[in-house]
Amino acid sequence: MPEPHPHLPDAPLPATPAAAPLPVRLRVLHLEDNEGDHDLVAIHLHRGGIRAEIHRVETEAAFTEALAEEWDLILSDYNLPGYSGLAALDKVRSLGKLIPFILVSGEIGEDIAVQAMRNGANDYLLKSNLARLAPAALLAIEANRTRIAKQRADHALSRSRQQLRELAQHLQTSIEQERAAIAREIHDDVGGALTAIKFDLAWIARHAPNPQIAERVQQALESVNHAHEASQRIMHNLRPAILEQGLVAALQWMSDRFAKRTGLQVAFRTSQEKIVLPPGVPLVAYRFAQEALTNVSKHAQATRVSVDVTQAGGVLSIEVTDNGRGLSTEDLAKARSFGIRGLHERAETVGGWVDISSNPGGTTLILSVPLSGPENGFIDRLLPDLDADPDTDTDPDDPTSWGRL
Repeated sequence: MPEPHPHLPDAPLPATPAAAPLPVRLRVLHLEDNEGDHDLVAIHLHRGGIRAEIHRVETEAAFTEALAEEWDLILSDYNLPGYSGLAALDKVRSLGKLIPFILVSGEIGEDIAVQAMRNGANDYLLKSNLARLAPAALLAIEANRTRIAKQRADHALSRSRQQLRELAQHLQTSIEQERAAIAREIHDDVGGALTAIKFDLAWIARHAPNPQIAERVQQALESVNHAHEASQRIMHNLRPAILEQGLVAALQWMSDRFAKRTGLQVAFRTSQEKIVLPPGVPLVAYRFAQEALTNVSKHAQATRVSVDVTQAGGVLSIEVTDNGRGLSTEDLAKARSFGIRGLHERAETVGGWVDISSNPGGTTLILSVPLSGPENGFIDRLLPDLDADPDTDTDPDDPTSWGRL
């Protein structure tokens, strides 16, 4: 193997605008089979103010072995015995090494030069015109530093976004866990206490000594019944047990209740009566529709709403459309617009996304969830006991009664 080129005399590096200080010494790997051309390259680098430790290799095997070391710059001839500069460039990039690469050739066509640049070469030079070798080398090194810095920044940003998604998932999981715990307490403590009070009031009503006491007891019974209905409604909002009957049935029930409560015209449409979904997706889809309808009742000033559920191409889609006033750009950009932001974050927990289309004639919210992927079932994997200990003392005819999801 040829020996490294002797160190050339020290010379100050030229200043480059807005560039980080260059290394005191550049390590240059030179793929060249002609020793005279190698010496010429070394001279031009030195004339350009670059102190370089140049190591010359001639063969593919020697080049591959040399790539195990760290280099500041790679210079390569295009035509080599049994090898080429483009093949060397592909080798460098296939190894994932971000080393500046410049082709230096006696003859190189425009098509080859374009291909080399597309493949990741920083520059190409003719051996007959090496005057710009040093500036090209400095520019390639600086461009490479910029590219590495950008990749690191992109990686840090990607990691930050991933951590933010994981935090949102954790928070959502904590919320659902807390909701489940509160719902159980309401069912066990409040529901049990209200039932006991109803029995006691019923006994008092039967043994009331006069009609006035019986009437007051009856009023108390009505108040207890209202409280019991309120507790059932709160339990359902905290954790919708109706999902036991399937997402389609749950959304149909939600749409009917919304229409009765608000007086709006609600059309529910679905392409399938039964949809098999990965764990975690039904709850996310239900909460999406719940939040979308809540936004309609609060802000849309609409008279008609439609809820469409479809499954096609392995993707679940839920579309909620109203004929209200629409959302302006300012509405979507509000700093405290957590409703829409929450929809996006909730969708991401199962690998889905939310699309919003709005104009003065109405707004459409669409949840799309791929039904295969590592994200699906995230909540259920983190909360394996969320559905544990189902209560068996429930009314089978009441879709909101407490039970397993």
